[in-house]
Amino acid sequence: MNRIFSGVQPTGNLHLGNYLGAIKNWVSLQKSFECIFCIVDLHAITIKQNPKELEKNTLEVTAAYLASGIDPEKTIIFNQSSVSAHAELTWMLSCFTPIGWLNRMTQFKEKAGKKRENAVLGLFSYPVLMASDILAYKATHVPVGEDQKQHLELARDIAGAFNQTYNNDFFPLPEPQIFEEAKRIMSLRNGKNKMSKSDDSDYSRINITDNKDLINLKIKKAKTDAYPLPSKKEDLKDRPEAANLLEIYGAFKNEKLDKVLKEVGGKDFSSFKKILTDLTISKIEPISKKMNDYLNNKDYLKKILNKGKEKADEISSKNLSEIKKIIGLLII
Repeated sequence: MNRIFSGVQPTGNLHLGNYLGAIKNWVSLQKSFECIFCIVDLHAITIKQNPKELEKNTLEVTAAYLASGIDPEKTIIFNQSSVSAHAELTWMLSCFTPIGWLNRMTQFKEKAGKKRENAVLGLFSYPVLMASDILAYKATHVPVGEDQKQHLELARDIAGAFNQTYNNDFFPLPEPQIFEEAKRIMSLRNGKNKMSKSDDSDYSRINITDNKDLINLKIKKAKTDAYPLPSKKEDLKDRPEAANLLEIYGAFKNEKLDKVLKEVGGKDFSSFKKILTDLTISKIEPISKKMNDYLNNKDYLKKILNKGKEKADEISSKNLSEIKKIIGLLII
C-alpha cells in the first residue's frame, strides 16, 4: 500500500500559498493513497510560541483541512505531539545521522542567520524529526515543495543508513510526490519572496480566513508593473509580480501557464485583477465559511484529532516496536 505523509505547522495565518501549494493537492491524493496529514506542532516550537495561540492555531489548521475537503473517514488527521513515536524515534534516528549531514541543511543556515551559536538544538535537528514523522509510518511518498526537498533527501539518507547498518530493508526510501500543477506562491508585495505567515505585512498574503472585502483589497493593492500582461512565458522574465498573479490564477483554474497566457495576455492589470479577485473569492470564501463553522465546534475538531491520534498511534507504535527489536533495545 502506498502511504502519504505530510503536515502543516500551526503557526497561524494559513494563507493562499499553504492552500494552493499543499492542501488543495492533498485532497486529490485521498483517491489513490493511504494518507496521513499531521498538524506538526512539535516543529512549530523550534520558535517560541504563545501557548494559547499554539492551541488555537492547531485547531485552526484542523478546521482548514476539513473545510478544504480532507475527509477524516478516509484520512488520518492528528496533531504530532499527541503521538509519542515521533519524539522517541527522533532520538533513535539521531544516532544514525552524522552532524555533517545536518550541517549541510540550508534552511537551518537561513533561519539561524548570524546568530547560529544561539540557535536552539531543535532548529538544528528539525530535519531528523521530519524524517521520524515520515519513517514512523513507513510512508512511501511525501508531497514536498522546493524548500523541503533537501529534508526529504536527508530522510532517505537516514533510512538508508539504518537499513545498511542492520542489513535489512525495513524502511522504504520515501519518494517525493511532485504535482505538476503545484505552485510556489509568492508575496503580493514582492514577487521574489515566498508568501509567508511571518511577513510583517498582512497585505503580502491572502489568508484562508479572509472575507471577500479583504481579498478584493489585497489583490487591488498587489504590486504590479507598468506593462500589459504578456502572451508568452519568455516575456515574464524580470516580471515576478506579474508571474505570481498569473500562477495564482492558473492554480485556481488547474491550468498551465501557457493556457493562462493565451486567455489573459494583453489585458491590463486593472482588468486582470478584477477577474482574479472574483475567481479567488469564489474559491476561498466557501472554505473560510466552513472553517468558521468548524471553529465554532471545537469539541468536534478535538474528536477528529483524537480519532486520528488513535489510528496514527496504532501504526507507529507497531513500527517502533519492530525498530527497537532490530536495534536490540529490550522490550519488557
